[in-house]
Amino acid sequence: MNLVEQRMADHAAVLAATKALAPDIERAGTLIRDALAGGHKILFCGNGGSAADSQHLAAEIVGRFQKERPSLPALALTVDTSVLTAVANDYGYDTVFSRQVEGLGNAGDVLVGISTSGNSKNVIAAIETARKKQMSVIGFTGIGGGKMADLCDVCLAVPSKVTARTQEMHIMMGHIICEIAEETY
Repeated sequence: MNLVEQRMADHAAVLAATKALAPDIERAGTLIRDALAGGHKILFCGNGGSAADSQHLAAEIVGRFQKERPSLPALALTVDTSVLTAVANDYGYDTVFSRQVEGLGNAGDVLVGISTSGNSKNVIAAIETARKKQMSVIGFTGIGGGKMADLCDVCLAVPSKVTARTQEMHIMMGHIICEIAEETY
């Protein structure tokens, strides 16, 4: 089997194992759908590829995913370089997301924290701040969920130790959640 075939086989194996998360994916989608229907917003955060996934999923909610509908409120906390660099400079990188959750989050909103390890300090700090603000929390992680497993209302822990396969499942699950969120529109 060549490299391309092997990676496709690896992807298929992780996808098959990820099917066990279907009830939790449904719960996460329902949390987001209900929050949006109640006039609340969705905040996303993550580092590196997970930052890109945060932006991607926020765009699906604000723009549209599968059907025409009104714009819905979502924000990736990864995109404002002035805020990110000011907070990192003044308070430290571990607070770049929690500081934004403190200022932008409200009770009833949802925070989606994305970390393949489940242990990103800045994502965990954002989750802790969200909890204090009575926000719901959804985590996207890799195998086991790391520290995030016990901090989230729903932790979608992909059963893989490989970052690339985990991120592939994150975007698939995110797309499903966005489709669930559009059901009422």
